[in-house]
Formats: sequence, structure tokens, C-alpha cells
Amino acid sequence: MYTRKKKTPFEREWEDLCRKEQHFLHKRQQKKEPALNRMLEQKVPPKLQQTLELAFEKAFALVFEKGTGMIEKTYPKDRLEKEYLINRYADEIHANRRSLSVFSKKAQATGRQNTALSGLSGIGMGALGIGIPDIPVFTAIALKCIYEIAVRYGFSYTDPEERYFILLLLEGAVSYGESLRQTDEKIEAFLRHPRLPEGYCSKQQIARTSAQFSKELLYLKFLQGIPLVGAVGGAYDMLYMNQISQYANLKYRKRFLLRYRQNHGFETANPQTDTTNEG
Repeated sequence: MYTRKKKTPFEREWEDLCRKEQHFLHKRQQKKEPALNRMLEQKVPPKLQQTLELAFEKAFALVFEKGTGMIEKTYPKDRLEKEYLINRYADEIHANRRSLSVFSKKAQATGRQNTALSGLSGIGMGALGIGIPDIPVFTAIALKCIYEIAVRYGFSYTDPEERYFILLLLEGAVSYGESLRQTDEKIEAFLRHPRLPEGYCSKQQIARTSAQFSKELLYLKFLQGIPLVGAVGGAYDMLYMNQISQYANLKYRKRFLLRYRQNHGFETANPQTDTTNEG
């Protein structure tokens, strides 16, 4: 008599991850241009996108060079690191779906908190007509969100390799179609071999990520610069922060499970979505 083999907690987690990852990518195969963007298209100054690109470039460079320590003061890094170790120890003891899924659940909660924080900041600044000056704040919250998610899964975020990975996550989170596909392929390549690509230049990657952000947020940051009405544009900060947190959680969760598989000798349920992390 044939008995169906019961899936391991790892297999169930992996399959859940693959479903959510494919759903995220499928939803962003094509971008639906919001009606708001079409309304503002003729009103946006021609040079605004270039101004936004420079603003994002300066914000990313500033945080990476000098601001990481400041961001770490805004969340309990030591406590999150201890929680990760406790959760890892608990999983070694219980080794069930509940103990394994706690990492992603904690990371998702972190994403929701930072999404709400971004919304409060964006709406507040938009009500005051603060658009472009909001970019350093938005960037800092986005990086804070990713840093916290990384710690939740037991990863660092200060090495050059990790900063490259983070910039790819940010770029992919606000991309669509072919652009997203190409960025996602780079991320998958990093998961297979977590190292910098040959000839990598951090300034060039920051410029690419900044260009994608300025392209995506162009109309909203213009609207955010108009007092009172700008609160509508600021509210969209939540939308993009949610995309960033979702994409970051998916990819860090994947790194975590690949490392988990390597340490425990498990096999993934779907070899076609398999990626080997050598880090």
C-alpha cells in the first residue's frame, strides 16, 4: 500500500517561500501606470528626475559611509541578535514547522513596523510640502528596514558584499518587467556565490539603484512638494516601503533556508528553484 511521504518542516517552508516569491515576481511583470502619474505628467519639471537621482545617490552614499551607526541607534540591534540566537537554538530542539517559521514571521513584523513608520514620515512631510528633502529620511527608513530583516535571519549588512546585495534588493523592489527580471537574476547569482561581481564599482551600483528609485518615485515626490496636497504623495511612501520589505524578506528568507539546508543536509522540494549558497 502506497503511503504518501510526509513533508519535512524545511520542505514546507521552502515551498511556501517559492509560492510567495513567484507571486511577487508575477505581479510585477508589467507595471500599471497610476492615473495620478498621468495627471501629473505634464506638470513635472524636465530636470526633476535628474535632481531626484542625485538626491538618492547622496542619501545612499551618506548612509553607507557615515550613517549606519546612526541607523543602528534607532532599533535594538543587540536584542534582535540575541532573539535570533534563541530562535535558532529553539529550532534545534523542536525542529518543527513552528520553530522554523518564527524567523520569517518576525521579519514580516519588522517590515510592517517600518512601513507604518515610513507612512507617518511621508504624510507628515507631504502635508508641509517637503518632497525632495524627504529622500534622506525615506532612504534611512528603507535601509533600517533591511538591516533589521537581515539581523532577524542572522546576516550582517556592513561588508561590501552585503551592501551590494542590499542595493540589488532596493533596485529590484521598485522595478518591473525586464528590469526586475535582470536584477532578480543578479540576486540569484549572489545567492549561489555571495561575492562581488568582477569589476564591481559601488558608486555605479548606487547610481543604478538611485536611477530606478527616481524613475519610480518621480511623480510622487513632485506631488509631495506641494503643501497639504503633498500628504497624498507622502502616503505612497508606505506602498514602496511595503514592496521593499516584502522583497527583502523573500530573499533573506531564501538565504536563510539555503544555509539551513546546507547545515542540516536537507533537499529542496523543487529542484528547479534550487539555489546553492556557498557563504
